[in-house]
Amino acid sequence: MVFSFKQFTIEQDRCAMKVGTDGVLLGAWTSLERNPQTLLDIGAGTGLIALMLAQRSTAEQIDAIEIDEDAYEQCVENFENSPWADRLFCFHSSLDEFAEEMEGETYDLIVSNPPFFLPNETELIPENRKKARFYDSLPFEHLVSYASQLLSEKGELAVVIPFAEEEKLIASAQAKKLFPYRITRVRGTKTAPIKRCLIQFSFVEQNLEEQELILETSRHDYTEEYKELVKDFYLKL
Repeated sequence: MVFSFKQFTIEQDRCAMKVGTDGVLLGAWTSLERNPQTLLDIGAGTGLIALMLAQRSTAEQIDAIEIDEDAYEQCVENFENSPWADRLFCFHSSLDEFAEEMEGETYDLIVSNPPFFLPNETELIPENRKKARFYDSLPFEHLVSYASQLLSEKGELAVVIPFAEEEKLIASAQAKKLFPYRITRVRGTKTAPIKRCLIQFSFVEQNLEEQELILETSRHDYTEEYKELVKDFYLKL
């Protein structure tokens, strides 16, 4: 299935994790106020988030890493077929291998839609999708540890995670001197429980901006706030 956005197209038949709301939210929500020139997408999948940030930014270098070979190859193709092919590059690598290889190089912004299937949820999940989304394949502690190593002094980390994991991730990040300054908690509808959390961290402690985003008023009837956030990407909403 091909997923077409306003300025780029995603091929995803070989990717375990398809285009989804989580990735679109992170790609549209992440603040670029500090005009980052070097970006890294950890666990790129189809390349969706990196492509969204390429559309939104003037960043000269947008790197991505993907451990699954099929997803990596498809990500490369999606990058090459985009208007920003000269700024996008995907590495076939695990995070620890990448961090070791790139020692000394830093990024102004790191984004990640990290794995978050919990162990008791994985029994009936296909193996490649499990690898892409199983928590143990990239624990939050490892994510923030390597991110803190790969970030520049003024660099920032932006993630989307399950709401249930918010406190755990923040504690792991603060242990590495990364402090949240933006949090948006996401509900499907006004009466639905909070399911997701978008968090942006920096090395500078500052006032925390907390918001809530509701996606729909009813099935397929999207809120004005959500439509405003993603209006530059979706063809129809």
